[in-house]
Amino acid sequence: MAMSISTANIEPNLSNGAVGVKVAQLAKEQQKVEGQIAVDLINAATAPAPKSAPVGNIGHNIDTTA
Repeated sequence: MAMSISTANIEPNLSNGAVGVKVAQLAKEQQKVEGQIAVDLINAATAPAPKSAPVGNIGHNIDTTA
């Protein structure tokens, strides 16, 4: 027994461009998320602040005689 499905009754609601507006809203939200991800990656890739120079002479003199 074959079953036939009519697509005539299944049509998207395109009144007043509601679908286009929703797609635009979703695209805008996605762009914001991707932009924030890019900013986070750039911030994570930046070099850390340089460490301060050592104080005193500890570590400056190395005894090379055994």
